[in-house]
Amino acid sequence: MVTDGRSPLAQMRKGLAEYCVLALLGGRERYGVELVEVLSRHGLIAGEGTIYPLLSRLRRQGLVVTTWRESEVGPPRRYYALSADGVVATERFARDWAALSESVRKIIAGEGEPG
Repeated sequence: MVTDGRSPLAQMRKGLAEYCVLALLGGRERYGVELVEVLSRHGLIAGEGTIYPLLSRLRRQGLVVTTWRESEVGPPRRYYALSADGVVATERFARDWAALSESVRKIIAGEGEPG
């Protein structure tokens, strides 16, 4: 099955983290540490070392935009928000995920087998 030592669940989490970030940004803009807290709470990432490279990649791909703001409790923070392309990518993923997860659910449940 998996020969590189990584579990299938870890691989799925890594692949889904990007889309979960986009979904979180769909509601409102957020800064990196806030994203880490939410994603960590749900077991999708381990810490800050994962999120910032992912956010940089999303920014280079044009899926998120950033702004710097002063913070009341420390240095300025970079806030991330969805770009127009990010909104489209998030909507597309939501549709694709619904179809894929339903197909997997049916297979696991033994539904849809030929009579």
